[in-house]
Amino acid sequence: MIFAVLIPLVFALFVPLISKFKNKVHTGIFVLFIPLGIFLYFIRFIGNDFSPLRHTYNWIPSLDINFDFYLDGLSLLFVLLISGIGTLVVFYSIYYLHVSESLGHFYVYLLMFMSAMLGVVLSDNVFVLYTFWELTSISSFLLIGYWHHRERSRYGAQKSMLITVFGGLSMLGGLVLLSVITGTTSIREMIEQIDFIMNSNYLPLILGLILLGAFTKSAQFPFHIWLPDAMEAPTPVSAYLHSATMVKAGIYLIARFLPIFVAFEWFFITVSIVGIITLIWGSYMAVRQTDLKGILAFSTISQLGMIMAMLGFGTEAAIFAAVFHILNHATFKGSLFMIAGIVDHETGTRDIRKLGGLFTIMPISGTLAIFGTFSMAGVPLPFLNGFYSKELFFGSSVKLVEGTDGFAQVLSTAIPYLAVFGSIFTFVYSMYLFFGVFTGPKKFELLKKKPHEAPIGMLISPIILVLGVIIIGLFPNIPNGTLLAHATGAITNSTMEPYHVHYWHGFDFKPFQMSLIVVGLGIILFLTLKKWSNIYDAIPGKLSLNKVYDKLIQKIDDISASITNSYMTGSIKLYMSIILLAIIAVTFTIMFTTGGLSSISFDDLEEVKVVDIAVVVIMVLAALATIFVNNKLALILITGIVGFGISILFVIFRAPDLALTQLVVETVSMALFLLAYYHLPELRKREETIQTTTTNTILAVGMGLLITLTGIAAHSSNWFDKISDYFIETSYKLGGGHNIVNVILVDMRGLDTLFEIVVLGIAALAIYGLIKVRDNKEAK
Repeated sequence: MIFAVLIPLVFALFVPLISKFKNKVHTGIFVLFIPLGIFLYFIRFIGNDFSPLRHTYNWIPSLDINFDFYLDGLSLLFVLLISGIGTLVVFYSIYYLHVSESLGHFYVYLLMFMSAMLGVVLSDNVFVLYTFWELTSISSFLLIGYWHHRERSRYGAQKSMLITVFGGLSMLGGLVLLSVITGTTSIREMIEQIDFIMNSNYLPLILGLILLGAFTKSAQFPFHIWLPDAMEAPTPVSAYLHSATMVKAGIYLIARFLPIFVAFEWFFITVSIVGIITLIWGSYMAVRQTDLKGILAFSTISQLGMIMAMLGFGTEAAIFAAVFHILNHATFKGSLFMIAGIVDHETGTRDIRKLGGLFTIMPISGTLAIFGTFSMAGVPLPFLNGFYSKELFFGSSVKLVEGTDGFAQVLSTAIPYLAVFGSIFTFVYSMYLFFGVFTGPKKFELLKKKPHEAPIGMLISPIILVLGVIIIGLFPNIPNGTLLAHATGAITNSTMEPYHVHYWHGFDFKPFQMSLIVVGLGIILFLTLKKWSNIYDAIPGKLSLNKVYDKLIQKIDDISASITNSYMTGSIKLYMSIILLAIIAVTFTIMFTTGGLSSISFDDLEEVKVVDIAVVVIMVLAALATIFVNNKLALILITGIVGFGISILFVIFRAPDLALTQLVVETVSMALFLLAYYHLPELRKREETIQTTTTNTILAVGMGLLITLTGIAAHSSNWFDKISDYFIETSYKLGGGHNIVNVILVDMRGLDTLFEIVVLGIAALAIYGLIKVRDNKEAK
């Protein structure tokens, strides 16, 4: 499975080379075979006898972070959507994107995103899942900002990145807590410890953090605001990311962890409330939009809210309905995004106020739109797959009251009414989308282009998706036993018998009655749209979560700028003071809180002799003298006394190699100092304030104490076996030398020494080059 995940990423490396020939062969033709091959590889697992597969590839085994790929019914459903819709999107983009576009960039980003999504849905290791999760945010950022010359594209890309990455980091916190309390990084093994997790005091915090990740990625209220702005991306991106893949990553996350949290009442309360609010708000706001992709964006938010709510219900019927709608939504919403792109491509506008009467000009596109919009609306017709999952949604909401009490019971009682209310607006915006574009008076004089039907190549992908709508609508039980039952069983962590979906249950069937109410009231609201649309002036009116986001980002920018300007003064002295103060404060704090200072011991120290004291006194006096000396030459010589004093100490403590090294380094350093100081002005004593003197004193004393205590603590600690014993035992056997230091430098750390020599050589060449450049300039 790792090959299926990484093949798009590997192929992306060759796309820039392939794109050089785009004037002869469209780059998308080569890319097309990648998702198609993945789809054909995984489709063979569909069947009644499917059983989960698991493959493990080592990555960081010491941290229990490995590529553990797990293919069950849920991941198989998403893999087929990612690769199947991906194939259709790439084929569609071949006709949608002109060769004058930066096709290399587009397909690299698209393949990167495909790999990331495949990694998310196949990963059983939580930290690998998080790695791919953030890669989806990065690649979607690049895709949304593909037309980076447009200000709105850059704005939408940044907005999606900030919100989804914020959620991703929150999710990481929840995953870390789960890993700590269960002692494993495997989702499968975590699910086996449900009772232990349910009894943990961290359960509410874990749930909240993971839900933040899911809600932000799947555009749930109030984090939905990034999705409409993401519509600035090319239509193939919108059809792929925002109907079938990225926005469903949060849905996948909730479904994957549902067995752990489903017994926790606050999971039902939180997820159901957020899902229902998102359903209502998204459908309500969709009717207000005038941009075709804006309508589809809010419609996607609404549909995602419905799926999220069903997962929140937690019952088998609701989960099956959610899985069924994930499949159905990908078919009708993917086709509608492509139709919107076709309308934009062939008319030059997506403004619904300038569109109308296109059915006679674009009959194929209009026919496809009928199936897509009516399926999305949940119109009770047997050849529309959206009706089945919508009716299952109503049915699962009606049965929620059973087995609940307290606030959960009140919520369960209200949910069916709220579901109908949100679905009414779903019907309205679906009719608004179709009839506003394809019927009514023609407004061709407002269009930038003379409208005409799209080329057949651009129509093939939406035709295939609409065929999916019809086939699933006519034969809704075909995918049940072979795919949907396995996906539902993976979520509930049990073996599921296939649900038998019926079109007709009789007039007494409550979900059917709810569907009739939706259609009836929806028709009335659609026909009277102009009369009640003024309600948007009051709700939301001038209130906007986008304004809150913009002000929050602006405030963060202002605060960041003020903080940065407070210390970025151009003073190197100030920068060094801040760095040193931070090192002193952080290191001392960590040493104090972790018991680093308590390990200091003076039991195993060498006997101090008179000669040692004499050398140290001379070094201390020399160091103090540097404070008062103003002559450059004298200052360098006094500094050298300290260095040569260290060499003498090495000799006293029987370390001739270190003494020789120190002598060489000190001699070279003095020579370089003399050479550099020759070109510097004379030192002048400056009057310093008490504040400056105090700061300098704190820095000097603090760093001195820090280095001293760190050295003593390191010498006193016995946390690990001393590595010196290993060198003593093996230096002659491995290196063939009696001088341990030489063996370490030449043999055991030979590569380190080699690279140190290389660095010095490069530095010498650079200095030589600079000198030659200066000499050449002076000669001219």
